[in-house]
Amino acid sequence: RRSAHGRPAPAMAWPGALRVPARLLLPAGRRLRRGIASCIDPSTGLTEEQKEFQKVALDFAAKEMAPHMAEWDEKEIFPVETMRKAAQLGFGGIYVKPDVGGSGLSRLDTSIIFEALSTGCTSTTAYMSIHNMCVWMIDTFGNEEQRRRFCPSLCSMEKFASYCLTEPGSGSDAASLLTSAQRKGDTYVLNGSKAFISGGGDTDVYVVMCRTGGPGPKGISCLVLEKGTPGLSFGKKEKKVGWNSQPTRAVIFEDCVVPVGNRLGAEGQGFSIAMKGLNGGRINIASCSLGAAHASVLLAQEHLTVRKQFGEPLANNQYLQFRLAEMATRLVAARLMVRNAARALQEGREDAAVLCSMAKLFATDECFAICNQALQMHGGYGYLKDYAVQQFVRDIRVHQILEGTNEVMRMIVARNLLQG
Repeated sequence: RRSAHGRPAPAMAWPGALRVPARLLLPAGRRLRRGIASCIDPSTGLTEEQKEFQKVALDFAAKEMAPHMAEWDEKEIFPVETMRKAAQLGFGGIYVKPDVGGSGLSRLDTSIIFEALSTGCTSTTAYMSIHNMCVWMIDTFGNEEQRRRFCPSLCSMEKFASYCLTEPGSGSDAASLLTSAQRKGDTYVLNGSKAFISGGGDTDVYVVMCRTGGPGPKGISCLVLEKGTPGLSFGKKEKKVGWNSQPTRAVIFEDCVVPVGNRLGAEGQGFSIAMKGLNGGRINIASCSLGAAHASVLLAQEHLTVRKQFGEPLANNQYLQFRLAEMATRLVAARLMVRNAARALQEGREDAAVLCSMAKLFATDECFAICNQALQMHGGYGYLKDYAVQQFVRDIRVHQILEGTNEVMRMIVARNLLQG
């Protein structure tokens, strides 16, 4: 195994709790990177241990992801080997328990890592966040046999996972899903289809929400399917605006026979499992937005200093100075909201779900606006694929739609306020 610097890594307890070689630690008092103003430094307020694995994630993003980001996007490459390298650093099951190969870190730690990785490739990191959510669901709601059967190979990213909730006719109204699983002895016979599934067709394990009972959320259960199950097939690879380093396909079930032993939790518990998974998923995807926005602020900062118009650098233009200041302020505000929600989720607070919704709403909206403004500051250059800022704009746009649309996030927040 090699470190993020490409040198042989010393013996560490992998898989298990994240530990970083001493040579990767930040010197005391030094900023995370030169050129990052202290007011937007993502290491501000973190513990020394959090700064350590943030540095490892940033190094990995800069050396293993960023140089390939444009190629993965253009050629629609699913970077399996790069993700397996990330898994060697403990990023395949970040908040999964160590006894099945996870790193056992907190939701805040996870947010910090995904934000850092997303500066290198937002699309790839977003898939990794979905994979981590799936492994956590199996780890948390599965029995011991299921945990030990599925989690180790997922934490190492020897195998990859996909989350199957959305259907062609049920997106925001997930409780109306129609994919059915009829019990026949010790098996379920699964029929239906799922839409917009990240990794679909290229991944190995599918966490599927399906109807085993009557209408509504209480009739939904959760099954885990493996690729190769007879009757499991996939639609064509979708052509997308962004998120091109991860394939997206429909997942189709035609008389799929699934053992009852592959059900997570009890019958009727599936919708609850799905929503608890999505609370963390919303923090994860908001964290990916933070990374894209942070990278875009730095790109804008650099462009303003080197680009000249009317005989002087753009950085001397007070209007652009003010816009850059607004971008930085929105970035820090979004980061604080996401980290606050991550702490609430970790602590199991009563308001955690609504805080996750607020953070996802605010961060994904604001971070898209930051990336879009960074593109505008680049002028015509920002619209060229030679410049990374346009890819951050394309990759981050979908974050306002998935893991619950931002309109649904507003509904959750309003409902909490009015019922309180």
